[in-house]
Amino acid sequence: MVGQALVRAFSNSENLVYPITRQLVNLLDRNDTYESISDISPDLVIDAAAKVGGIGANNSFPVDFLQENLSIQNNLMGACHKFGVKKFIFLGSSCIYPRNSEQPIREESLLTGQLEATNSAYAIAKIAGLELVKSYRRQYSRDWISVMPTNLYGPGDNFSVSSSHVVPAMIRKFIEAKEKQLHQVVLWGSGKPIREFLHVEDLANAIMLLNKVYNEEQHINVGSGKEISILQLALLVSNLVGYNGKIIWDIKMPDGTPRKVLDSSKVFSLGWTPHITLESGIESTISWFIKARASGDLRL
Repeated sequence: MVGQALVRAFSNSENLVYPITRQLVNLLDRNDTYESISDISPDLVIDAAAKVGGIGANNSFPVDFLQENLSIQNNLMGACHKFGVKKFIFLGSSCIYPRNSEQPIREESLLTGQLEATNSAYAIAKIAGLELVKSYRRQYSRDWISVMPTNLYGPGDNFSVSSSHVVPAMIRKFIEAKEKQLHQVVLWGSGKPIREFLHVEDLANAIMLLNKVYNEEQHINVGSGKEISILQLALLVSNLVGYNGKIIWDIKMPDGTPRKVLDSSKVFSLGWTPHITLESGIESTISWFIKARASGDLRL
């Protein structure tokens, strides 16, 4: 999802873009990664590759999430260093912050408390990536940076029942419930947690700007600044889908972090603001889902 948005954004400017897909390069394989970076010889590499998933997937497969993400980022940064890539942008995740961080979460909150247990393995991998970027800057004077996005959604998302995040999971559940004329939809948790969401196109625009104007060791948050409860999100998605049945909350399932909203004042001060509202963004993602499902281009 993020990679596709970045290709669209950077292709609209004066750049020659090389999308490295999993079909072309196995980033878990060191030799394959090194050969690819050597052949392309890029000026900029953006690491949007990761093993990601929702609470269920993170909780069930922590070894996979930790090992694969460490391998991907280590291989990419090692190759970029060896072949002299001038700029590297590492994309982290807001789950790197402690579960009970002061809200909204500032960049300085990193490593100040306990992580959320349901996705701690993934968080540790991303924290290691941040430290590796810092280390390349300190030891080898690399102009590499780390960007910390909030919860993302948009076209190209993963709509798998077992591993998707909350927005695509809700979109799929409500659409299928409407089509099957189901009287109720069951969602995980209590609906009480607070989150913020950012359309992937807005993130791509932020990264384009940061590539030009940001060169600091500290990672930088990128969020919408707008928060919403999971309950309110469910009502919004169901309304946009046109589903009129009942929503049942399965409180036996985990909620995750109670509240997670980033302080994005630093990136705002650099001249970036998100332009896609949550309502219009979800509405367009619903339309994309329906078209992609019909054409067989959906990740299910």
